[in-house]
Amino acid sequence: MNATSAAGVAAGTLGLTFGLFLVLAAVSGLIIGALARWVLPGPDPMSTLHTMGYGLAGGFLGGLVGGLLGLQARGLPGLLIAVACAALLIWYFRRRKPR
Repeated sequence: MNATSAAGVAAGTLGLTFGLFLVLAAVSGLIIGALARWVLPGPDPMSTLHTMGYGLAGGFLGGLVGGLLGLQARGLPGLLIAVACAALLIWYFRRRKPR
């Protein structure tokens, strides 16, 4: 195998891995955001992209909080921390919105 084809295989594998990461991040963000919206009472007219964004931000923030508290944020505890952080973000930005 020459260097050109090896580089092409490596780039293709990296692109596939990154694409899979993006899909999994979007799905997990959507699930975490949907659970966070379900936890909070009241109507909340927001798009699917907003829900996904809050879920991704909550997952990131939950990972930071879990790491600071010394918790292994994997599995159900990690999911609960991520949903709680996403719900906190939704609550905060819902209160900041002018009526």
